[in-house]
Amino acid sequence: MERACRQAGIKPGDMDLFEVCDAFSIYALLSLEAAGFAKRGEGWKLAQSGDLALTGSLPVLTMGGCKARGNPIAAVGVYQAVEAALQLRGEAGVNQVSAARLALIQSLGGPASTAAAHVLERLD
Repeated sequence: MERACRQAGIKPGDMDLFEVCDAFSIYALLSLEAAGFAKRGEGWKLAQSGDLALTGSLPVLTMGGCKARGNPIAAVGVYQAVEAALQLRGEAGVNQVSAARLALIQSLGGPASTAAAHVLERLD
């Protein structure tokens, strides 16, 4: 994720939303920490404070992620890209993040074997 942000010329803190791989609940917290949104072992504090909610400072999994729609193995990244695009286009309905311009997507495949990160930006 660090490399994706660097290549896009932005910082993780610039993100308006974060689509993480949540095939296992712990993945979301670990991803928040790995991306630099929280110190190691403190990702849970973001959830507790409400920062990860739809109206928080860093909305995460705004459409519910794998826990809401299921885990379509090998296709999670596609769901994430579509959901992030809906947010950036202002077409996410009741799950819309206000004025979303930048989205970070992180997908994992197989425990510790494949990882991908993408930065999407709305251009006006």
